[in-house]
Amino acid sequence: MSVPDPKRTSAPKTPTCYMCCLVAEPIRQNDPQTSMVRSGKDGVVKSALNRREFNGLCGALGSFMASSGALALDAATAVALNGTAQTVKFRDATVVPAIGQGSARIGQGRHPAAEEEEALRTGLSLGMTLIDTSGDYGEGRSEELIKRVIAGQRDRAFIVSKVEANDVARGSMARACEASLSRLGTDYLDLYLLHWPVSNAHFPEMVAGFERLRAASKIRSWGVSNFSVRQMEELFRIPQGDRCATNQVPYSIGDRAIERDLLPWCEQHDMPVMAYSPLGGPGARLLRDPTLASIGAARGCSAAAVALAWTIRSGDVIAIPESGSPAHVKENAVALALTLTPQELQTLDAAHPRR
Repeated sequence: MSVPDPKRTSAPKTPTCYMCCLVAEPIRQNDPQTSMVRSGKDGVVKSALNRREFNGLCGALGSFMASSGALALDAATAVALNGTAQTVKFRDATVVPAIGQGSARIGQGRHPAAEEEEALRTGLSLGMTLIDTSGDYGEGRSEELIKRVIAGQRDRAFIVSKVEANDVARGSMARACEASLSRLGTDYLDLYLLHWPVSNAHFPEMVAGFERLRAASKIRSWGVSNFSVRQMEELFRIPQGDRCATNQVPYSIGDRAIERDLLPWCEQHDMPVMAYSPLGGPGARLLRDPTLASIGAARGCSAAAVALAWTIRSGDVIAIPESGSPAHVKENAVALALTLTPQELQTLDAAHPRR
């Protein structure tokens, strides 16, 4: 896959796509077997399966594999083979999967390192090509583990890392970025985020630091994390502050706070939101939710897949669930091709109303 110019200031004619190298055949928009839905303000067509198609695909795959005696393929593998993954487009026209992979506790002994590496590789193979990390996760051990995962396939991955607020205040952004690049074994980041807000007085310094890194081809784009609407408005008043690509914040069906103001603000400014803790945070409490489990049972998938499908339903949100288990990653990947019905969305809204 060709590498776009990180110094570009306008959208390229052909958007960068971090999904296209993982599917066996292109999406055919006129194929009657594929259900197409429009998401986002730009009306980009995204392919998804409805309830009948989704269940039918799972059943057909199961029957075929049983009769052939081959290893069973699950619905997540169908995502990679069928090219039906939902995507999100940044303002610079870069296209990423609507579901990526988080890594806040990766590389810290929660699971064997080999299992965590295999989980991330599994996600890459199933279209979850966006991997989110930080030099602050496990004092860099998360990035070091990801280095082993992406070795030899860097161009297939969209790598997101973060700089800490104290590095901005100390004027150490460039040094922090170089440290992350070294631990990741790469010479550029696709997206570099400020992990937590700095004071408004440091916004000009932060923007200038990000822009210097972009001009030096160390990063392709930059964004923020955990910013409020007031902070986003202040950021956009700074020269070049409107080059911010995304705001990474907590969002799930169990935590809908951003729907009050931040999510509409980002949609108004054509800015995708990146949702962390989409399964409820530590302990993944949403996996035990009876409504999600009931819908999952009816659709032949996990509660996690339903929760993730809900999170990305608008076409403007990228969810980054974390898992150190290949089996759980496969469950998560099913959501890339799962579109909830209006009735299912109403049921979930009733069980988890916005407060």
